[in-house]
Amino acid sequence: MGEFDLIETFFRRPPGVGPHRSVVGNGDDCAVIAPAPGMQLAISTDTLVEGRHFLSTVSPARLGHKALAVNLSDLAACGASPLGFTLALTLPRVEEAWLRGFAKGLFDLADEHNCELIGGDTTAGPLAVGITVFGEVPAGLALLRSGARAGDDVWVSGHPGEARLALEAFRGTLHPSLDAGQFDQARLAMERPDPRVALGVGLRGVASSAIDVSDGLLGDLGHVLQRSQVGAALFVDDFPVSPCLQARSRDEQLDCILAGGDDYELAFTAPSSVRERIEQLGRSLGLLLTRVGCIEAEPGLRLWRGSVDAVSAVREPVPNRWTSFDHFKGAAA
Repeated sequence: MGEFDLIETFFRRPPGVGPHRSVVGNGDDCAVIAPAPGMQLAISTDTLVEGRHFLSTVSPARLGHKALAVNLSDLAACGASPLGFTLALTLPRVEEAWLRGFAKGLFDLADEHNCELIGGDTTAGPLAVGITVFGEVPAGLALLRSGARAGDDVWVSGHPGEARLALEAFRGTLHPSLDAGQFDQARLAMERPDPRVALGVGLRGVASSAIDVSDGLLGDLGHVLQRSQVGAALFVDDFPVSPCLQARSRDEQLDCILAGGDDYELAFTAPSSVRERIEQLGRSLGLLLTRVGCIEAEPGLRLWRGSVDAVSAVREPVPNRWTSFDHFKGAAA
């Protein structure tokens, strides 16, 4: 099967199947898209490389899902609604069963978010998936990393740390090892993350800043602090602990939660005056949203034991020994 037959068979969708939101879609030299009146385009791109971002054991359907999910997660962090995406797929060989599974995982998630494949490219080489995603957000309402202000609360969605736990299970570093149920839960989080698009949209006009957790919670929050020119106090006893992490030692829990990465949850800041709105948003989405700290005027990130609501006398400083994932140092396998 040649390149154009491959595209036609697996990635060209017939009329009436899937979203068709572009002015000119897949099949021309360029796609043409237009946001709705009063909206601005939000654009992001990510590349997943075998051995660096995913293991060779991942199923093609889950890889197709994740490749788009990590990009939709960037739109979520911006408060943008998906419009469309392009796909650049590098394959070591043409395997029709693999392509069928990959395309199914990709399009199932795309359809869920009304996001159209509008173009791309295929070539031969080591397995890699590059996606550029396009979204729209009301003018002036994009969530940015630069909006955090002293006095804001710091929030996180879901249960960061599950993906890192799965990675350590694959590496064989966990003692004791996970039971079957714990492993399945952690592996699902690692291989099939759920992009928090609805949360991002719901945070428009509510959150002051946001970022998706891809390289480790502390490292990603550090980007917010740097861009906003503020600091933060975080309270390690407030961070949510996934059921599959609860049996691990406290050090293991914190390693996964604070520096694990690959979570694709949202970390965001918001004024204390909107706490009730955020809690209601979490309930309406069926999504755990946890307040884990506060923004401070003094630069730097400070970790404390205790709770954000506890009096200062019971707070105990925690040395920050965690670093963010680095694409030129870390690896998936």
